[in-house]
Amino acid sequence: MGRLAGFPFFKDAGVDLTSYESRCIWRRFDANEILVDFDDASTDVYLLASGEVRILNRTQSGKEVILGEMRAGEFFGELAAIDGVSRSANVTALTRGELCVVPAAVFREIVFAAPPIADKLLRLLAKRVRMLNARLMEHAVLDLRHRLYAELLRLSAPRPGTEGERAVSPPPYHHVLAARIGCRREQVTREFTVMAQEGLVDRTRGALILRRPDILEARVAEALREDS
Repeated sequence: MGRLAGFPFFKDAGVDLTSYESRCIWRRFDANEILVDFDDASTDVYLLASGEVRILNRTQSGKEVILGEMRAGEFFGELAAIDGVSRSANVTALTRGELCVVPAAVFREIVFAAPPIADKLLRLLAKRVRMLNARLMEHAVLDLRHRLYAELLRLSAPRPGTEGERAVSPPPYHHVLAARIGCRREQVTREFTVMAQEGLVDRTRGALILRRPDILEARVAEALREDS
């Protein structure tokens, strides 16, 4: 089995991907390397075999808004491959890694040749739209405190061995959280001070611990209800 067929997105594709292998390029990248930039005319799709990247957008004034991160097994660039429009975001490597560059024509051929892959792509795009809609709603109706709660809950995962707690690992920098929710680093720092005093969060060497995620969830839900 070739490397392309071993990528999670192409699992159970139902077609032989061997013929596409020679039309793809595998390459390594370094930390802080720009893989895709705003308004690039390229239409390739990038499959992450290893490493981590950050996706961000930039306003006309130069303010950057972090949309998220991707790790090994995920991919980006599919929108340009679908519609041919220049890139709408910047993708920069956070670590060293390796990726597979799939030309748009190859990506489209695989999608159209394999209904299971087409179904995965549709579901993935729907998931991303729903997530963006949720974040848009939060930015429209929540103050920065509740946007921070919502973002921490989204970034966290259940903490192994501790019922009811969640963790964000590695612990996020305050300026990164600020870029995610559209505020200043100092504002995030102040909110963390309040949450720590309330016993809602705790920072360890390897993670940010959400001691009472249930309270954060309830506060976000209440803030959304109050706006409606």
